[in-house]
Amino acid sequence: MREPTRIARPQRPTGGEEDVSVKVNPFRKPRWPVAYSFTLVTFVLFLGSWAAQFGFQLAEVRADAAAHNQVFEWSAFWVRYLAATFENWQSEALQLCWQAAGLALLYHWGSSQSRESEARIEAKVDALLAERGVTPPAE
Repeated sequence: MREPTRIARPQRPTGGEEDVSVKVNPFRKPRWPVAYSFTLVTFVLFLGSWAAQFGFQLAEVRADAAAHNQVFEWSAFWVRYLAATFENWQSEALQLCWQAAGLALLYHWGSSQSRESEARIEAKVDALLAERGVTPPAE
């Protein structure tokens, strides 16, 4: 088994120019936060939106209880909060599934938005051949 190549840290230049002979490993993995930055940002946005939903729903349920001269109850709040959360997630999941599966299906079927017509592609090929001075073979 080969030992992995070690990468020497570049030393500070002592004189005028930097030493450019140091080899950098192109297969070095980036640090964890850099490698998963999109996931981390998405997770932070998710938690932020969920916390905002919590706050607004809490204010709504408290105002609703006060309007009906009732005492605010956490048990009633959690039922409404979780119902709204799952309703939102169901809607988003359905939308995402349709976009992924539906668009793939329409592309496979060859809808007018997803594929160019054969005549248009043939015209493009003929124009490229004419531009280069190539005569297409006879059919």
